Amino acid sequence: MPKTFHRTDRVSAQIRRELGTLVHNAVREHGLPSVSVSDVEITRDMAHAKIFVTALMPERSVEAMKGLKELAWGLRMELARAMKLRHVPELHFHYDDSVDRGERIDNILRDLPDTLAAEKSRQGDDDGGDDAADEGEKNA
Repeated sequence: MPKTFHRTDRVSAQIRRELGTLVHNAVREHGLPSVSVSDVEITRDMAHAKIFVTALMPERSVEAMKGLKELAWGLRMELARAMKLRHVPELHFHYDDSVDRGERIDNILRDLPDTLAAEKSRQGDDDGGDDAADEGEKNA
């Protein structure tokens, strides 16, 4: 039976857990905008790790990303102390805008019934109430 989880999957999950705590502490310590680690992807050779983070305040995400990139080396050293790995991957921080996009889509969908109702009422005004005449034409 084949393995269902690869080592890189297990290591990325552990890095996500450890970095979640380390990033949280770094945010408080350095006064950065609040961010959280949403996902970690590791290359097969485990030399590099993409760390995806989301910001509590999306408008300050650029500032948060800049701060995290400056702290990457120190976070990597702390991660090395927390994990038992022969080689800790190089950390590359990326902003995960999927939460922002999901929220935007949710707002659009929430506004959709209002938009449809306004469109129907506008179409009803444009038709001038000739629905009965239109019915007669369809049946003829």
